Amino acid sequence: MQRNSPITILALIAALSAATLQAAESPRATLLDQGGVRIKDLTFLQGARDNQLVGFGLVIGLQNTGDKDTIYSKQSMANLLQKYGLTVPASSVSSKNIAAVMIVCDIPPFVKNGSRIDVLVSAIGDATSLTGGVLVQTPLIGADNRVYAVAQGPVSNNALTAGTDNATVTKNHPTVGQVVGGALVEKEIPVTLVRDNFVDIVLREPDFTVTARMAEAINRKFVQSSRAIDGNTVRVQLPTLYLASPIDFIAQVQSIEVTPDSKARVIINERTGTIVATARVRVSSCAIAHGNIVVTIAKSADVSQPAPASTGGSTVVIPADTVTVSEEGGPTRRLTPFREMPTVEQVATSLNALGVSPRDMMAIFQALKQAGALQAELIIR
Repeated sequence: MQRNSPITILALIAALSAATLQAAESPRATLLDQGGVRIKDLTFLQGARDNQLVGFGLVIGLQNTGDKDTIYSKQSMANLLQKYGLTVPASSVSSKNIAAVMIVCDIPPFVKNGSRIDVLVSAIGDATSLTGGVLVQTPLIGADNRVYAVAQGPVSNNALTAGTDNATVTKNHPTVGQVVGGALVEKEIPVTLVRDNFVDIVLREPDFTVTARMAEAINRKFVQSSRAIDGNTVRVQLPTLYLASPIDFIAQVQSIEVTPDSKARVIINERTGTIVATARVRVSSCAIAHGNIVVTIAKSADVSQPAPASTGGSTVVIPADTVTVSEEGGPTRRLTPFREMPTVEQVATSLNALGVSPRDMMAIFQALKQAGALQAELIIR
């Protein structure tokens, strides 16, 4: 067996060190090589989009939970009966077992004639429940007033209403339901993916960094085939080899992985008390003090009565309500200094150390933004 000489081993170590140094000096290439999220999970193809359909119809078979005295429900039922040769005045139609509804749904791209899609049914009158009802055949039209699907079937809403005139219990939302697979597609919506041998890939969340990374990643697999045309779209040219099979090319492009990027954002929902912060949120050095004001209201009454053996006067009740205002003590009352917090974990840990509630934390984030210490976009819902 031949042994390696010390000179050969030293040369190998030097080569490995040079390769490591070269990789460290190329952070952008290293970041792209780490992999991440597939392009298909971040984008959609221009032209391949959903379309909205809507229709007006009737739900029948309700158990005295339909529209009470709604004129359009009665008129719709009279028109429906007239199609079957029964001429009935709208005023004589009973509407307690029927309900006027609007039907909405999204028709996905590439669905063919005969495909089935789900529809959502919502009462528009004063019906109290659609449970147990059946949707009568209803045409669904698009924005161009053309019929693309027809909906019909039993309404399912998993709702329950029970009780008396004085007390009722309601589970879920009884005036909205779903007809699973209830719409039958009658007209296919044409989809154009390739225009002049180009395919446009659109980000769901516009970002210049991500589009640049997408174009670079695609060009590494298909040389000089793509370019970012704005912060939302990457235009990809079909190679000559794939002109006859663009779907195969699109599938390969969508399987390419890129490293996504996110903006530094803090989103506050004051109605629900929810705070969401992205990983890029930074807070500069600052000092924070936060104290809660506590208002205590005590409602009571005193009884005043005349002295014993007196001949005049009467017993009366005198209100004795009290209101006190105080501020809670503890660590939240002190001005607490914080060093620079470069990660969202440090931001959360530091603010949690103050012992504040989520709603108090919202006020702190707003004050940090006003002071210029919060290095992120603050969105308040």
